Amino acid sequence: MCREIFLDAPNLGALEKEYLNKAIDANFVSTIGPFVPEFERRFAEYLGVKACVSTQSGTAALHMALYELGITTGDEVIVPALTFIATANPILYIGATPVIVDVDPETWCLDPLEVEKAITPRTKAVIPVHLYGNPCNMDEIMRIAEKHGLYVIEDATESLGAAYRGRFTGTFGHFGCFSFNGNKVITTGGGGMIATNNEQQAEHLRFLVNQARDVARGYYHPEMGFNYRMTNLEAALGLAQLQRLSGFLQKKRDFLKLYQKGLAKTEGIRFQKEEGPSNSAAWLSSIWIDTKKTGLTMAEIQEELRRESISTRRIFQPLVDFPPYQQFRLGQYKNAYDIYEHGLNLPSSTLNDIEDIEYVISRILKVCGNK
Repeated sequence: MCREIFLDAPNLGALEKEYLNKAIDANFVSTIGPFVPEFERRFAEYLGVKACVSTQSGTAALHMALYELGITTGDEVIVPALTFIATANPILYIGATPVIVDVDPETWCLDPLEVEKAITPRTKAVIPVHLYGNPCNMDEIMRIAEKHGLYVIEDATESLGAAYRGRFTGTFGHFGCFSFNGNKVITTGGGGMIATNNEQQAEHLRFLVNQARDVARGYYHPEMGFNYRMTNLEAALGLAQLQRLSGFLQKKRDFLKLYQKGLAKTEGIRFQKEEGPSNSAAWLSSIWIDTKKTGLTMAEIQEELRRESISTRRIFQPLVDFPPYQQFRLGQYKNAYDIYEHGLNLPSSTLNDIEDIEYVISRILKVCGNK
């Protein structure tokens, strides 16, 4: 196959150009204009929540959620060891302490048993991450949080459209945080969103991300604010992408089913499992490979696939490996390390087609020693 098969490239077309041209023609390119509130309204409508507040990134959304809940120095926030570092960084921004726990070996998501064991009198919140679009066990996480009086901030940055027991991820906790980075399910180029059913807090968050400016008093700022606003150009792109979301999700889920079917009988390969009654967004289809059976390292497997124009990515490295988080190591993180050392993200971009995925499957079978 000659053309590249994409891992997570964005899917942009005529509709996105149309919306961007509308914003440009109306001269609404920065943060003031109708596209931002319209995107927030439609996003809230899609999720079925009372309010959404747009931000400059998913990281900013997590930061603002923690800040709005008053979490600060001396407080502890529980996070999974297996996630992108942006889940944990905002905890340090506000001076709190990340409590890093292991993940479930089957779902790769936050293990509720590990959460409960890690709770102390200083614990204020837990951040479940719906890793690669796969929902966490929200029943157990919410039960534990309610029992101990903890806030829940869902990191749904990778899971837009995923559902647990028929309810969208990002709508269970006090806040749900989403990302629209270029590689996510939908993109605004950059950008994020906070979802909540607390309209009063949403209004305050909207105030904070606009430098805490009291517009009625001109340039007057009664609180410390943040420059975390989304632009109208980004929101225009988001409105177009939101119209295409159902198609994107269907395609990603079709890809995952193809991978599962095509590799089902391959000894030494298994998939990230869904938690009970879930429907993953399948943002990145991912597999665990028994490297002893293949006789190849993960790097060698990736290189073999790269030669076939197939882009792959390693699973996130455990947080406790990075210098800012080494001091917070609590144990061995057996599951997180096992998944990292054997895990691989497969091409999942909606720019690909069925033939591309079938080709990837054939190459994986070849590389892993199956004919």
